[in-house]
Amino acid sequence: MTTTEAHGKTRTAADVIAAESAHVLQVYRRNQVVLERGRGCRLFAADGRSFLDFLSGIGVAALGHGHPGLAAAIGAQALELIHTSNLFFHPLQGQVATRLSDLSGLPRAFFCNSGAEAIEACLKFARRYWRAQGAQDRTRFVALEHGFHGRTMGSLSVTWDDHYRAPFAPLVPEVTFVPNDDPAALAAAVGDKTAAIIAEPIQGEGGVRPLSARMAAAINETCGRTGTLLIADEVQCGLGRTGRPFHFSALGLKPDLMSIGKALGAGVPIGAALFSERVAAAAAFGDHGSTYGGNLLACRAALVFLEELVDGGLMKHVEQVGRHAEKQLRALAAAHPEIREVRGAGLMWGLDLDRPAAPVVEAALAKGLLINRTAETVIRLLPPYVISEAEIDEGVALLDAALTAATGKPQS
Repeated sequence: MTTTEAHGKTRTAADVIAAESAHVLQVYRRNQVVLERGRGCRLFAADGRSFLDFLSGIGVAALGHGHPGLAAAIGAQALELIHTSNLFFHPLQGQVATRLSDLSGLPRAFFCNSGAEAIEACLKFARRYWRAQGAQDRTRFVALEHGFHGRTMGSLSVTWDDHYRAPFAPLVPEVTFVPNDDPAALAAAVGDKTAAIIAEPIQGEGGVRPLSARMAAAINETCGRTGTLLIADEVQCGLGRTGRPFHFSALGLKPDLMSIGKALGAGVPIGAALFSERVAAAAAFGDHGSTYGGNLLACRAALVFLEELVDGGLMKHVEQVGRHAEKQLRALAAAHPEIREVRGAGLMWGLDLDRPAAPVVEAALAKGLLINRTAETVIRLLPPYVISEAEIDEGVALLDAALTAATGKPQS
């Protein structure tokens, strides 16, 4: 089997894997598949296999693969100008910031390269806000159990699972974790030294767990009573993933800061931290920065995505096909008692099993479906926004077969 040409030599899939094994830091437990190209919601491997993509690069490839408009825009921008640094203006960053402000209601944006970097900015500027108010000791954070916010030192410090945290301790201090559906515990944890509460409207890595209405109300009440800032982490659930611009609106949350990433560049790395005017007013020149953040290539990709999402009707499409996905997944759960719960919204779904989910993921791969597991027992589904109802039906049928194979049931 052959794959890409490199330095004039044909490299096999085995060559690709061997080179990574020898020279790439071994922090990823990769599937033994070399993906070469994609089109729409399908990916193609070096050995000729085709896969229906229900993962979209962990929520990134919102426009699917090989999107003609995105490819043309990236190519055109590369011929004009890719990068200038943030020492100069360029025509695109303000356009992206304006569109994000219109969607979110948060008027200021800081551009970076990933969701984790956006979290870092939110944590920094939550503290910066209170220092500007003269409350130098208001430095603490309250985060939720099962929350995941990234792997940099700050974002890891507000991530709950000790599996991620323990090897890198000690982390940023003064973080308190509370159960993700316990208003009383939240109220008890927040005091006059708390800078901010951080929460995902739908917890992604933690098992696709939507925040309950009562917990959202408790967050609003606690922030209102104490003045504590709210950081909404919408890296995975935002930007149309649930059929809304951002999922905080479904819960009535009122964030002062918000982190976004993943879908924003549809595959080109870009993230952003969004701020209310009062938090942004505390910023001073030199407080934060990013060499690559918001460069022309990333902003051009983000504009293509945002135009498709809003002007092109993609968000409405997500809402429509999301309802179809929910119906099909609930029917699947009715046929498989090992599925304890179906959770999510739009095109973000988790199937919580009564057993480890890894065998199902492996069985799905063998049948030509890309999914992954999170929180050990949860099958996570994050298909591209452009997926059709027919492709959802196809994927659910493959998942049905994978569940059957992995649980040892006889084929019907």
